[in-house]
Amino acid sequence: MSKRIDSTPRQDGFRMPGEHEPQAAVWMAWPERTDNWRFGGKPAQSTFVKVAQAISQSTPVNMVVSAQQFENARQMLPDNVRLIEMSTDDSWMRDIGPSYVVDNQGHRRGVDWHFNAWGGLVDGLYFPWDKDDAVAQKVCEFHGDASYRAPIVLEGGSIHVDGEGTLYTTEECLLHPSRNPDLSKEEIEQVLYDYLAVEKVVWIPNGLYNDETNGHVDNLIHVVRPGEVVLTWCEDKNDPQYDISRRALDVLETQTDAKGRRIKVHKLPMPGPLFISENEASGVDVSEGMERTPGERLAGSYANYLVTNDQIVYPLLDEKLDSEVEDLLNDLYPGYKITGVDAREILLGGGNIHCITQQVPCA
Repeated sequence: MSKRIDSTPRQDGFRMPGEHEPQAAVWMAWPERTDNWRFGGKPAQSTFVKVAQAISQSTPVNMVVSAQQFENARQMLPDNVRLIEMSTDDSWMRDIGPSYVVDNQGHRRGVDWHFNAWGGLVDGLYFPWDKDDAVAQKVCEFHGDASYRAPIVLEGGSIHVDGEGTLYTTEECLLHPSRNPDLSKEEIEQVLYDYLAVEKVVWIPNGLYNDETNGHVDNLIHVVRPGEVVLTWCEDKNDPQYDISRRALDVLETQTDAKGRRIKVHKLPMPGPLFISENEASGVDVSEGMERTPGERLAGSYANYLVTNDQIVYPLLDEKLDSEVEDLLNDLYPGYKITGVDAREILLGGGNIHCITQQVPCA
């Protein structure tokens, strides 16, 4: 029986597992928002199909879709991808889905954060966002999992955990005035301790340059395994990302994780820089919140990949670097299947493969 629970995961002996731990399902949501996805979302839909196909080799995929798009999505998606009709405002499942927690007895529960479209009335990307805010509870209901309604605004892409007590985030996002302006850094940390049962928060100053999510950590780094991360790296001194990556490296290499380990950092080359073309911008409906104009810099990053049951699904973003990144991922994840998907269409919408997926751990 799924229900709301008034205590906290920490009190109940639950913790958030790392992405490298076994998964029962991955959730996605079908793109159709015309002021975000060009040409009515058609190019993006084809890309989402490829991502779903790739993931479904290792993990069952549940795709959320609106009533209007149900038949279209069913026709485009492989039979082994399950379709669930559900209302959303857009398709960033990482940020609107639940963050799952597990205990040592094999039980699983969801954490349902408040969602305000990356900034609410201060600098949110769209309004309203109430359908998105309801998705996490609906996912938990679907699985019959109980859930906690956490007391803060938070998106799943703004945190990474290692499953052993360490959480990585950025000050740029979690301390942004558009998220939880009434709470101090210490108070936000306490909520993370209570609702994800982490022991230590590693605060990286900024996320990727020009990331409209106010610098989500999942677009800058990824946790390879406990005590080890990849970091988006830029060698061009004139690029704004150059200093951002160096400040991040400094934090990561001078701190220890929750278990007292020095954090090992692998440098992942930054694609591009990449920009929206005239043709790409022409297919997007004009909106107040989202910049989709020609020449706008895209927040492209290879760190925005998904780890799912001994498979890595990563974005192909730059022909000059795609195979180098594949080699690096093969080195970092021995025994894993490394699958690249041409992901520029997802990037044009403001994120990438990690942003459009949300895993459910095995119970």
